[in-house]
Formats: sequence, structure tokens, C-alpha cells
Amino acid sequence: MKLNSLKKEVTLLLAFIVFLASTITAPAAYAVSASSSFILLYIDKSEAFVNDQQIHLESPSTIIDGSTFVPAKFLGDTMGFKVEWNDTSRTIQMTPPGYNIVLDSDHKTVTTNGVDTPFNTVAAIVNGKLLVKLTWLADYMGAKYKYNNELRRVEIVHFKSPEGIYIDQDSNSRPVAKFTTAKPTYRLGEPVKYLDLSYDPDAEGIASYDWAGNQEAFFKPGKYPVTLTVKDGHGHVSKLFKSFVTVVNEPYLTEVEYPIYMKPVGGFIKSDWGTIWAHFNEMAPLPKKVTEVPGRTLLVSDSPEEFTESGILYRDNINGKARLYADHINGTKQKMTMAIFATNNSDKPVKIKTTNKGEVYPSVYANLIGSEASVDFLLNNVYTDELTVPPHETYVYAKLPDFYPGQGVNLFYDVETDGEMQISFGVTDRMLTPTIAQELPLLGFTGHVRGTFPVSEIKWDVDATSFTKTSVLTIGDNKTDPFVKGYDVMRKQNVENGGNYGVVYKIHADKPRKMAVMIMAKGGVFKGPFKINGEIIPVPYSGVITAFDGMEVLARTTGTEDALDIEFTPPAGSAFPIDLIFYPLDEKK
Repeated sequence: MKLNSLKKEVTLLLAFIVFLASTITAPAAYAVSASSSFILLYIDKSEAFVNDQQIHLESPSTIIDGSTFVPAKFLGDTMGFKVEWNDTSRTIQMTPPGYNIVLDSDHKTVTTNGVDTPFNTVAAIVNGKLLVKLTWLADYMGAKYKYNNELRRVEIVHFKSPEGIYIDQDSNSRPVAKFTTAKPTYRLGEPVKYLDLSYDPDAEGIASYDWAGNQEAFFKPGKYPVTLTVKDGHGHVSKLFKSFVTVVNEPYLTEVEYPIYMKPVGGFIKSDWGTIWAHFNEMAPLPKKVTEVPGRTLLVSDSPEEFTESGILYRDNINGKARLYADHINGTKQKMTMAIFATNNSDKPVKIKTTNKGEVYPSVYANLIGSEASVDFLLNNVYTDELTVPPHETYVYAKLPDFYPGQGVNLFYDVETDGEMQISFGVTDRMLTPTIAQELPLLGFTGHVRGTFPVSEIKWDVDATSFTKTSVLTIGDNKTDPFVKGYDVMRKQNVENGGNYGVVYKIHADKPRKMAVMIMAKGGVFKGPFKINGEIIPVPYSGVITAFDGMEVLARTTGTEDALDIEFTPPAGSAFPIDLIFYPLDEKK
């Protein structure tokens, strides 16, 4: 018989079986639908069919003494019971539901639930494979069968009995795993919504879920298997439930687009150099208007960054609003104290008031202290601390916790004075006294940033209303974002604030379009916060990100907001430049 004719015949018979199954009514006690198998076996031929699937048999069915014998292992796999060889006892065990059958060819016995039957009456070993008498096995399985003499074919219909879930010894039931998807088909890159329908018949709830294959989205057409098992509070595990997600060849989102649209704010999008080169290398700069905001002088003390002796790290005068910024590492072999001294060299009292600050306890982790101090400062808490320094006196304005060899500190202080005040950043291993600030030596410059800068805030007004291609704002490249110029009074020379440490960027966009805003590190290791519309977004939430490793989602707009405001200050210990990527989002239905 030709294969096409066989398949056509199988299809017609399957249709009949489906009709037959629909006419069978299960007893009222069972609220579970049974599945069926339709099996075709050809006498002395290796081909067989299970439903519409063709199977090749190692040992075909045959006629022995006028009875039909069929391959036991094949039927067991098809009907859902074990057929296993026990090497120790040299027996074969079969376990149809409710039965334990042991076939012993050496002793010529078959034992069914303790009752012996002669081996040769129900089984045979043919070419090393176990065959069993069809009429005998069918009784145990509740299968219906018919022999077609003209076609020399066995036709078997097997309705699988539903497996019970009640466990007698525990007086408890196994939970039931079940789910479906919200839609019958999904497009390429469309988020798949899984609806959990699992339950515990004892109403004790599901304790845990074990999914496999339940991807958020699929990017190639096809049918994808998804499985689920659940466990209840007693440790009982459900039967494996399997279903399929059907994905049609219709685009929705690409693999690159999907996380940009779907990752939550704060989520990190891991990437590779090939993807970054193809999509995020040459981006158009987002138009911006730059304003250097005057009115608050910035004192930066970062050299010597790693000091090896006591002394004054940096010193200069302030009058009015100022920002005091320091970042240093204890390079000595002993515990040191760092302090900021306020000296009034005038003939009248001068008041110094703290309006904002960012502080962190000493640590050996440079990225950590830079990030934590920046978070503290960007929170912009209200402070009302005041200190009045009498004429020709020196007071300690701020004293930091003692820090040990290898530890670092980072600090911000926004202050206001009502007169001229000399500020000294000092470190010492001695007890702090009113005169120590004048006794400590001035420490030399070692290459890091140090100086007084007229600008401590930069404002960028950007146009994010109608751009249509991925655009970028770069921070800290000294090209599109020039470093602020200043003067080192201790060296008496002009300097620039490499990295713009201590400077606050305020980025403002009126009526931004629908978009995602992401950060990508380019200069090296980065860890630090952004303040987005008043909310702190750590980058990353834990650990650090490295250059071209991927992107973190900072914000996502809907196109209905009045404005988007981003505040940022370069965190100590991080490398620059960094890119702020503005990615236009389309409406997706």
C-alpha cells in the first residue's frame, strides 16, 4: 500500500474517532476530559501510525499460533505506561494503570498483581524484543481493537483514563497546573500574556511555580512549547502541563526594539558590540541650548587625590554662594581625619550657612562613595545649619569620620556666607585645634582636578518634541560638553575641571514626544544616580556598568507630559564620557 494512501486513510479514521469520542459521556464524578490515541499496526511491516504521525518499529507486529502479537514497548510509550527491563532479576515490568505485570522469560511466567500466567500464552521474545498478545493487553488498557484481514492491519483505539490527583496516605490532593495565553496567536516580538489557571483542589493555594519556555516574546514564527508544574504547601507536585505559543510571521518589535519598549525604568538592557555599533554608534546630537548658570563658586579639592601625608589639600576664599567639593583617598599607613576649616580674616563676624550637602562614610569602593554622595546631594534636602566665625578666627566647618589606609571620602556642601571666608580642605593625624589649619603645610599638585571655578551648574534646554531618529546627548567628552575653566590659586595657574566633577547638569525638555531615555557608559566603569522629574534612578541598581556593555532605561515618556527634567552630577570614581540616548517610540497596537 502506498504511503499517501495510508495517510489519507489515517486521516479519515481519525475524523471518525473524534466523532466517536464526542459521543462518549464520562461519569459525573469525573470533570476531566480524556484524550484518545488511534494506532495502526501492519502485520510483519515496520511502519505504524499513531494518530497522524508515522512511526518506524524495530520489531513489527506478527501472528503467532493464530493470535496477533504487538510490540510491548511501543504500546507502553503510546498508551502512557512503563515497560522496563530489570537487569538484576532478568525480568520485564509493565505498569498499566492499576496493574503490576512482571514477565519472566527465563522461568516462563507472567505475574499480574501476584497471579501467574504461562509466559508463552501471552508473550513472546522475537529478535530480542518483547511482543505481547493484543487481546490480553487490551483488556488491561481498556482499548478497543479490530483486525482488518484484507489489509493485514490492527486498528486500536485507546482512550486514556484520567489520572487521579487524590493521595490517600496524605488525605490531600496534588495541585493542578494549567495556563493559557490571552490570544491564540502572537506577532514577532509581541509580548505574550500568560494567564495562570492553576489551582489546588484543597483550597490551600499554590506555593511555587516551575515554568519552562515561557519567553516574554518570540522573534521567529513557529509553535513554541511552554510547560508548567506547580507545588502546594505539602510539597505535592502537579502533573506537567504543556501548551504551545503560536507566533505568526507578522512584525511587531525586533529583538533590539523589544527591551527599549518593554523594560521597566531602571532595567538594564544587556547588549554586545555588534548591536551597539549597528544601532547606537553614529547618532544625531539632540539640539540643545547651553547656559552656564553663574552665582555659585565651585571649589574642587581632588589633588593630591591619594595623599601620603598631613596637609592642606586646597585653599581659597569664597564670598556669597559656593559649593565645596572634595574627593580623596588615604594613602598613608595610619588613621587620618579630614576637615574643612572656615577662617574669617576680616574685622567683623562672618556667617556661613549650609543649604545642601552630600556625604558618605569612608569606604575602599571608589564607585560606591561617589554614587552615594551624589544621591545624597541630588535629593536636595533642606538644611538650616549655620556657623558664625568671629573676626580673625578659624573654626572647623565640617569634620568627617576618621578614615583608614586605602579608604576614600567624597563630599559636597552648598554654602552661603555674608562676607569673605577662607576655606581650607585639610587632612591630619593630629587632634583638631583652632590653629591647626594655619600650621599644616600646603600639599603639592599630583595631576587630578584642583581649583576654583565660576560655574557649578550647567543648564541644557533640549528640543525633544519631534525628532524621528535615535539621538544623543554626550556628557563629559570635552567636545560637545566642554569642561568648565577655572583657576588654581595654590599653583597660580588656569585649569579646567576635567569631568566637570562637582557640577550639576539640569536638562529640560518642554513637551517631549513619546520616547525612551537611556544611558550608555563609553569611557569605562560607571556608577551613579540620575534625578528624573524628582525621582532618583540609580545606575545601575547594583554593581557597576562598563563601557559599551549595554544601556539602562532612565525614563519613558508618553507624549502627553508638559516637560521632562533630568538632574545629574558626575559621580566620583566613574569614567567619562557617557551617552544619554533618546529613542523615539512609535504607537504599537
